[in-house]
Amino acid sequence: MKFSLYLPAAVLVASATLTACSDDTETVDNRVFDNDAYTPSTVLLTGAEEENTQTFKVQMANPMETETTVTYGADMSLVDVYNTVYGETAIALPADNYVISQPNAVFIPGAVTSTEVEVKITNMSQLNSDLVYVLPVTVVSSGVEVLPSQRTRYFVVRGAALVNTACNLVKNNCSLSNASGATGLGNLNEMTAQCVIYIDEFGGSDSNIQTIMGIEGNFLLRISDSGVPADQIQLATSRGNSTESSWKLKAKTWTRLTFTFNSNTGEATFWIDGAKKGTQISGYTSPVNWNTSSFYIGKSWNDNRWLNGSICEVRVWNRILTDAEIGNPTQAYRVPVDSEGLVAYWKFDEGAGTLIHDYANGYDLKCASAPKWIEVSLPEK
Repeated sequence: MKFSLYLPAAVLVASATLTACSDDTETVDNRVFDNDAYTPSTVLLTGAEEENTQTFKVQMANPMETETTVTYGADMSLVDVYNTVYGETAIALPADNYVISQPNAVFIPGAVTSTEVEVKITNMSQLNSDLVYVLPVTVVSSGVEVLPSQRTRYFVVRGAALVNTACNLVKNNCSLSNASGATGLGNLNEMTAQCVIYIDEFGGSDSNIQTIMGIEGNFLLRISDSGVPADQIQLATSRGNSTESSWKLKAKTWTRLTFTFNSNTGEATFWIDGAKKGTQISGYTSPVNWNTSSFYIGKSWNDNRWLNGSICEVRVWNRILTDAEIGNPTQAYRVPVDSEGLVAYWKFDEGAGTLIHDYANGYDLKCASAPKWIEVSLPEK
């Protein structure tokens, strides 16, 4: 199921039109209003949490001299209204799956912003991720008049994709926050590196090179080089480079990329979207050591060799994954954080800030600058 967490443009335009029409006849003077009521709040069923808490505040144009309370409650008769306005086929969220733990928005004397109303979505594992549920929370009583068009908040509960957030690394890069502490990234005699990437376009950078991950002049996974096609992956090491024509990527499509390496034999193999694309015998036959400050995602020789696109689900393993594991169509999008041999697991799902958390061993990354975070729905349907 593919979906956006935001309303379609047509719905937003329609809502704005309705709002404008309503505001022609409504005045906010001495009334409670809630401008955010026009955008439903979405709660995703990821399987990672059993309960989710949502809060909101409302406002009034002019402060009151006495304490004023607006009380909210669930009203399932408004489910049909939601479906009509937003073009959905949602069903009512069952009573066992929510509680309005704090129903009162309180305005203390002199305040124009209320205290928080708190709504909890509960027992989330009981819900069907193939369905869309809605919980209308509306004003049931108020000590002051409420703007009619903004009386109701809609909380939408629906299934999540396996990956919902990715990081755009254009003109950016990531390095280890504490390289000396990332001991598991060193002495990798056998290793697997994985990521899911989206290339905006090939070429255009220094020698057309785009960096995936690794260490310049040592052991590096990158795209292109002088004499290498702009869309072709290359393993660049201190003992020579390896590539072949089957190691090619496509632009403007999400791609599952897996690389395995055996230092005993020098065998370097790429899988693209779960399919083996050929093995090269590298001249590099030493353990891989990525536990240094020279390890980057999105940077190699200089800052101009960034990844011209987006990335998520980056992993390093201290073993070679089996063909069956790599071929599993969902393996690239989610694995247990305690999986055997998983050394580093950077999901790139933070959605804000410059710190990239390692879910396996705490080998966090830091971005050179605040990246652009994008919403995705992976795997694509």
